Amino acid sequence: MLRKIREKFIGDKLFYKNVLIMVVPMILQNLVTNFVSLIDNIMVGQIGTEQMNGVSIVNQFIFVFNISIFGTVAGPGIFGAQFFGKGDHEGQRYTFRFRILTVTMIIAICAAVFYFFDDQLISLFISNEDAPEKNIATLKYGKEYMFIMLFGLLPFGIGQAYSSVVRECGETRIPMVGAISAVCINLLLDYVLIFGKFGFPEMGVKGAAIATVAAKFIEAFIIILHTHTHTLKNKYIIGAYRSFKIPTELTLRMIEKGVPLLLNEFLWAAGMSVIAQCYSVRGLDVVAARNISSTMTNLFGSVYIQLGACIGIIVGAKLGANKIKEARIIDNKLLFFSVAAAIAVAAMVLPLAKIFPQFYQTEDNIRDLASYMIIIQALAMPLWSYTNACYFTLRSGGKTGITFLFDFGYTFLVMIPLAFLLAYFTQMNIRLLFAVVTFSELIKVVIGYFMVKSDVWINNIVDN
Repeated sequence: MLRKIREKFIGDKLFYKNVLIMVVPMILQNLVTNFVSLIDNIMVGQIGTEQMNGVSIVNQFIFVFNISIFGTVAGPGIFGAQFFGKGDHEGQRYTFRFRILTVTMIIAICAAVFYFFDDQLISLFISNEDAPEKNIATLKYGKEYMFIMLFGLLPFGIGQAYSSVVRECGETRIPMVGAISAVCINLLLDYVLIFGKFGFPEMGVKGAAIATVAAKFIEAFIIILHTHTHTLKNKYIIGAYRSFKIPTELTLRMIEKGVPLLLNEFLWAAGMSVIAQCYSVRGLDVVAARNISSTMTNLFGSVYIQLGACIGIIVGAKLGANKIKEARIIDNKLLFFSVAAAIAVAAMVLPLAKIFPQFYQTEDNIRDLASYMIIIQALAMPLWSYTNACYFTLRSGGKTGITFLFDFGYTFLVMIPLAFLLAYFTQMNIRLLFAVVTFSELIKVVIGYFMVKSDVWINNIVDN
């Protein structure tokens, strides 16, 4: 019995070597990117709670934009991974063009919304129960930060369009190099501009925004430059801009598969923001505590998130090459590896729950609540890891309609109604409320298990 379980879920040394070669650079890239957010938070947290709240609220909307970009490149990315597995560079070129066009459209829409509705968006997270001067200061700092962050939408979006194709070709080091370079620039500029060092003016939240935008331009530049100067590895880029022609049939298929993913990513991210807004009903102190805890858990969550993305690439390539049995075997092992990694990560996070909030210059009650939230989120990491791996498994075979229901359906039919009812119609303590909403993920675990087990995701979408 144990032998069968071991054979099904645990790979050999070569298996893990190949997985780690691909996923470690992806994890490091995500880690350093989230490390920048962590440092940003700590530095802004040194200058005041209102500044931290303003930045935190705006980052909820930047988060929705970022996830929407990931959703935009995900649809053509399914085809791109399978085209790569098939050795079809022209097919990859078509998916690249599609990504550039759709990403540009998303950037324009989000920039317009953020620019014209900044007051209304930020005010959604400001509770009337807080002091008026606190609310006014939070709104002011949030608007200052959002305006500058608008300039970072373009490099992030275009950079992701390139990065997603580069990863499909098995090259995960260059996006990592871009991210690390961006981190170095961001850290230096954060210190100089937020606090006014080396003769520069003290700019506070404006300085944090300028540093972040500059880092996004650097990261995008490195990835784009590498792609266009290494055409032997990136054959799809040859002639990519000679025209934007894409076969009509392929365009329609990418739209068919991509729209559910885009809607899913956007609505899931928007749903997370709605849940955060429900928590904010309990006051700006909760916003501050959740900002601290999420910064910490997002950093360590990079491990299982990128393992899920790795599943999409590896399993998708096997499906594209018509290696169906091998795809199923590899997926079982990667699912198990992802959960095991999340358990190990959670074990590292728990001891830091009391230590990390002490880096912030804020009230003791906010630090204490942040510590509690970190513990709850750490305990939930194995659940999130499993559902994330299930999501990418379903996506690898192009079952985007099912992934839409799996992700969006759970968020809007379970989590949001639960958070809304508990926040607005009960006096439940925020600690219990946060725990109940977080561990509702168990429902999604059960759904994901049966979906993956059914093999409905096993599908070659580029065979013809």
